Amino acid sequence: METVLKRATDNGHQTVQVKICGLTRPDEAVACADLGADAIGLVFYPKSPRHVDARQAGAICRAIGVRVVTVGVFVNADFDAIMETVGACGLRGVQLHGVESAELVDRLRAQGLVVIKALLANREPHLAHTSRYRPSAFLAECAGGPLPGGNAKVWDWGQAKPIGADHPLVLAGGLDPENVCEAIAAAGPAAVDVSSGVEASPGRKDPEKVRRFIEAVRACPPPTPRSDNIF
Repeated sequence: METVLKRATDNGHQTVQVKICGLTRPDEAVACADLGADAIGLVFYPKSPRHVDARQAGAICRAIGVRVVTVGVFVNADFDAIMETVGACGLRGVQLHGVESAELVDRLRAQGLVVIKALLANREPHLAHTSRYRPSAFLAECAGGPLPGGNAKVWDWGQAKPIGADHPLVLAGGLDPENVCEAIAAAGPAAVDVSSGVEASPGRKDPEKVRRFIEAVRACPPPTPRSDNIF
């Protein structure tokens, strides 16, 4: 196993956090944790090639323990369904990637969860709609493909920068080890979220790509000093 890379605050100053999304196997989740990821994402959206059920997700969560924050990704699921999955798997956060209500965001935050609400450049809910919600953080991406997220589409990351000026921002969409520093410089996020950019195939993470991605993020100058961590 490669040497563990420093996490976002281990080196004495704040750097951008890293979430690796779309994990489907416990061994690959453990590798991401060992390599220094701050959070991993588990997709509970049946149309995604990275979809996992509660049994698979529970095994992943047990394998990594509390070393990283486990985030369940949901699309237009209701409160009861989300909380059932949270309880069954031991998730510590949720990411809402549909047209969920502000009330749902508030109810989930009241459960002590990290709640990330996705806003999109190309469809609703739009990047400009931050005033509608009170999440722990917003995730910004373009949604330029057939899925709500995870389409590997590079976009104008600078469109997300206004969100980060007032709210914790997670940047996603087309990120990989080669372009993540450019994206960070353009958007100024508190965290970055990658899936296909570190994969060998959909749902199968490549440890070497994960290592290179995290190494690239850690080497980037933080865009602005931040005192808060999302994960």
